[in-house]
Parts: sequence; structure tokens; C-alpha cells
Amino acid sequence: MSAVHEDRRVPATPDSGPGPAGAARAVSPGVRASLRRGRTWIVVAVALLAGALVLVALQGAVRAPGAPLAADNAAPVGAQALARVLADRGVEVTQVRSLDSALDAARAGATVFLHDDLGVLDRDRVAELATAAEAIVVARPDFAALEVLAPGVRLAGAADGAPGAAACELPAADRAGALSDGQRLLTIDDHAAESGFTGCFASGDGFAVVAGSTPDGADVVLVGSTTPFANETIDEAGNAALAVGLLGARDELVWYLPGPGDADAADAPTLAELTPGWVSPVLVLLVVITIAAGVWRGRRFGPLVVEDLPVHVPASETGEGRARLYARGAARLRSIDQLRIGTIRRLSAVLRLPRSAEVDAVVAAAASATGRPAASVRALLVDAVPRDDRELVRLARELDGLERAVHGAIAPDASLDASDPTGRRT
Repeated sequence: MSAVHEDRRVPATPDSGPGPAGAARAVSPGVRASLRRGRTWIVVAVALLAGALVLVALQGAVRAPGAPLAADNAAPVGAQALARVLADRGVEVTQVRSLDSALDAARAGATVFLHDDLGVLDRDRVAELATAAEAIVVARPDFAALEVLAPGVRLAGAADGAPGAAACELPAADRAGALSDGQRLLTIDDHAAESGFTGCFASGDGFAVVAGSTPDGADVVLVGSTTPFANETIDEAGNAALAVGLLGARDELVWYLPGPGDADAADAPTLAELTPGWVSPVLVLLVVITIAAGVWRGRRFGPLVVEDLPVHVPASETGEGRARLYARGAARLRSIDQLRIGTIRRLSAVLRLPRSAEVDAVVAAAASATGRPAASVRALLVDAVPRDDRELVRLARELDGLERAVHGAIAPDASLDASDPTGRRT
């Protein structure tokens, strides 16, 4: 045990201060003592880390993996099943996440399947895609896609139950016959009807599928919902027949899911546009209040002035206050080190040792004067580590006993006559 504490002890250096007190500086607490003192915060940190891991695990379990309607996503919201069926039928399916790649494939004559789940594409980029493509199938179109590809076609909510029969001239819809529940509807106004747009699978005034031609002459099919393409619903009713018929009409299919790089940064709203109007005045008011509170409650301006305390603070109160701080922080090792430093300093003076004497010299002199083993004196002055308050009190008493023993050992014999130069007993 003493060897372990020997490694942790700070050796004496010329900068440690004069006398043996500098050679016996306080020893820093070990790893075990530091862990024991900070166990409360360690438990709190472990609990927070465990909670964060549980939250991440729950989010990963609840949140669907992969992008919705991605050709390589096997999750319920993905469309891997449809992509594999099309590949088995000889359709070359290419999934892209950038507009440039989609434009290159569209110009080569491939059918474009578009699903802009996050509304990344603006009107100009949708128009650029419509100009390059010959056939476009859009799943759950947004306002930008409807305004560019099918002017006059509007969103009309969700169908109440399954929509009706196809009742249109679209071959893929006619082969499907019917669709499952959960379809979103589109309406066709007079202008769109005059432009050649027709609806399939009617439900009230809306249709689950709308087909026609874009202003640039490309064939476009708008499917209001993603259910005909998703893994979890493609096998219901005629969903699979509709999806395969729409996307398998040509030998090449570009599966385009717009990514963040396709967004136009110039059209993105600024922070000032997204911030409500009351935020800026409130921030200014908070800054003014903070400055005013700092001036009000802060220190007075000007240079510091040294003044005498109006009262006298006894040294005992200072010592007691420091002792309470050590007790509150369970700093037993630091407490015993302070007692040892004082004991070593006084023993060095009593034993007439030079101020530059090291701790080992004080230990040897004290052991010689009292007749105690040097190992026990060194353990008391240096090596022993109190594990609890009881051991701390015991070591403090033993330090006092050692000091008293040294004083008693070197004190002159009271039976000798100090006035007699021969030292004869009286």
C-alpha cells in the first residue's frame, strides 16, 4: 500500500518552498478517491447516456428506414417490390437523386417516375424536366408539379373508402380495374378538361388517377397517392397492375427521387423571412434588460481600492471555515496533508534541522529521538491514507502524539540542576 502512495507523492523541488513543508506538499487524490467523490455526477451522466441511447433506439424502431418509395427500400413505405417486378419484366430501372441525371435519362427516351416527397423541386426545375421527358409518372404531386405539368388539375383530399372503377381510356388503369382504400384525389377543371386531361377511379368529384399531356407535349400521369407503389399496399386490389402498367410501358425507367442538392438555394427563405415579426423587438429588449441588470447589480466602475477590514477575524475562525469546506467535500487526504505539513515544520524546528531538510531526514530524526521504527513514523507522516473520517481522526491524534513524544524525548531532564556546570543531580 505504501508503494502505491509513494508513486503518487509529489517529490520535493527547489520551487516547493523553504523547509520540509515544501517537501511534503499535499498529495492529489487518487483515481479511486476522485471517482468516489464524484459518484453522484457519474450516475447522472450514465443515466442521461442510457436515456439518449434508448431514445435513439426507439426513434430508429419507429421511424421508417430509407426514403419513401425508394427503389432500394424494402421497408413498408419503400418500393423495392415494384422495382424488382419491373426488372424481372425486362425494364431497366435506374434510381437517381439529382436533376441532371434525371434529365440525361429523360432525353434518352426513358420514362420518368417522379416522387418529390419533400417538395424540393420548384416550378422552373419541374418545367425543365417536363421539357426533356417524353413520359412522366408523378406519385402524389405537389402544387408546383400540378401547376407546371397539369394546369387546372387540383388536389381534392382523400377518398372515402375505395374509389370506383377505372372508367377511362388509360390502358394501365383499365387493366387494374380497381384500387385499394387510402387514395388521394385530384379534380379536373374545365380548362384542364379542354386540354385533354381525363380522370380514372372516380370518387365523388375527384379522381385517383389523372392522365393527359403537358404544355410541352409529354405524356403525364398523376397518381394522387403513393399506395399503388408502396411495398405495404401494392398487393391490394389492382394497385400492382396499375403501377406495373404505368412504369413498365418502356424498356427504360428513371426512378427520380429529388435530393437536397436539387433545391434552389436562391429561392430558399432567409432566417429573417422565417422569423416572426415579434422576435427581433423581444431580442433587443432582452439585450437592453441584460445590460441594465449588469450595470445595476455589477461592481462599481473605477480601480480597485485596498481597504482594511472593519473587524478582526480570528485565525481560529479561518481554520474552522477551511475545515468545514474540507469536510463538505470529503477531502480527507487534503486535510491530513495540511496537518502533516504543520507537524513536519514544527518537528524540523524542534529537532534543529535545517530549513532545507527533506522529509526523510525529519522521519529519521523523529524515529531516533522517540525510538520508534522509521517505517511507522514515515507511514504516519507521509504514506497512510485515511479511508473514512474515523481514520482521519486517528491519524490526527497520532500526529499530535508523535509531536508530543519528540518534545518529551529532547526536553532537558528536570532533575538536573541547570545552575551547576557539572550537571550533578540536586
